[in-house]
Order: sequence, then structure tokens, then C-alpha cells
Amino acid sequence: MAWHGEDVLEIHPHDAEERGIIEGAAVAITSRVGQTVLRARIADRMPQGVVYTTFHYPASGANIVTTDNSDWATNCPEYKVTAVQVMPTSQAPAGDESLQEQAPLQLGLVPR
Repeated sequence: MAWHGEDVLEIHPHDAEERGIIEGAAVAITSRVGQTVLRARIADRMPQGVVYTTFHYPASGANIVTTDNSDWATNCPEYKVTAVQVMPTSQAPAGDESLQEQAPLQLGLVPR
């Protein structure tokens, strides 16, 4: 919690630019098993083609895009590695009312 006040998706600058994603924007993360929305954090510590997120806050739904597999003895979730598609979205991350208020502006539905 000291590092991240919410689950964010870290993405390489090249991948972000290629997809039209800017720092702090909402992004939809979709895998073969689910979809969630997180805020983007552009970081060159991730290699191109790889994204990273924490799984600390249940409201973020970050676990939705991975499997339900866990260790038989401790019930700890398996290391989360899965293929995802990342795209900008006007949908707000779970629990983020400020972004929900901005969504109509981003879509051009409400004059500024």
C-alpha cells in the first residue's frame, strides 16, 4: 500500500504510444478469461510487449483476467502470467468516481 494506492497497469512507453494510452488514463485489460479496467502507469522498467500490475486491491478486479489456480497446500494464488490485450477506455476503474465523472467529457458527450 505504501507503493501503490491502487492497482495500476504498468506499460512500456512504446506500447502505450502505439495504443494511444497516456499516463493515468483508464485502460481495459482483456484476457481469454475476463476483463477489468485499471489506470495506466507508463514505465520503461517493463520490456516492450509486457505489462505488470499488482493484485492487492480486490475492487480492481486484477485477478479476473487470470486463472483461479492456487497452491494446494497454502491456497496462495499461482504466479499470474497470462496473455492480455490492453486498450484505452472511457470506463472508470472500480471505485474511481472522479474518472467516472470525466468519462462523458472524454467521449465528447458533454461540452467543456
